[in-house]
Amino acid sequence: MTLTPEAEFQIDEALVRALLLSQHPDLAELPIRPLDAGWDNQMLRLGDELIVRLPRRAVAAQLIVHEQRWLPGLAARLTLPIPAPLRIGQPEFGYPWSWSILPYFDGETVDQMSLGDDQAPRLAEFLRALHQPAPADAPENPVRGGELSGRIEAFDERVARVRQHTNCFTAELERTWRVALTTEPAHDRCWLHGDLHARNLLVRDHAILAIIDWGDITAGDVATDLASVWMLLGSKVARDAALLVYGANETQRARAMGWAIMFGVMLLDTGLADHPAHEAMGRATLARVAQDVEPD
Repeated sequence: MTLTPEAEFQIDEALVRALLLSQHPDLAELPIRPLDAGWDNQMLRLGDELIVRLPRRAVAAQLIVHEQRWLPGLAARLTLPIPAPLRIGQPEFGYPWSWSILPYFDGETVDQMSLGDDQAPRLAEFLRALHQPAPADAPENPVRGGELSGRIEAFDERVARVRQHTNCFTAELERTWRVALTTEPAHDRCWLHGDLHARNLLVRDHAILAIIDWGDITAGDVATDLASVWMLLGSKVARDAALLVYGANETQRARAMGWAIMFGVMLLDTGLADHPAHEAMGRATLARVAQDVEPD
């Protein structure tokens, strides 16, 4: 199983306070308290309205630079709030990477509070607004936005591991995965979030509040993000509504189901290792795809 990576640099309140005093002294007296940590970044609350977001691994250092460069421009045309950086920090005091100060959104992630079915059109409209042609210098991401055929080896390894512990990957899902692999690839290169799972969408009272964690932002096949229909929406009625509002065609839908299966297996693999939230998200995603598989 794939374990959650260890932090490569220990981040604490004292370090953040020192960085603020040196680079953003007008914010340095605000209270600082831990908020959350993902695979790549650590987040701390800064007062009531801000977050400090710092890479915890070298692999994430360039990802936060992508957020700093591209999110302010994208935020202006998107239909839902995103945490575009308000301030940028530089390496100092032994801390080796750029970091950001972001707006704080007071909500819960979808793995903690479900997304209402009535939010399906809002999700679809956001994806339509995001999925516009990307410039030639948009960030490259080797594991998002490309053809699913490039993920076969890693996918098969994950499936072999999860099958030792669960029967979630059914024959119907394997058939749907194989259909996705043989579907005509995308020809357009559009902006993508790249990692739109249940811990990267915030809700309040089951309504979308904000789309967070843009470290995997890239350009490529919109089906990568359309997989979120199965990762976020609990009912087939809502999923069908989202795909209709988005205007997804049959090839996009087939590839999106393939991406949803890939993400579901990945989450289940990491979850079974040491991350119960990922396990639950993976199981839910695979179950929803299975519910929507057309019978032979």
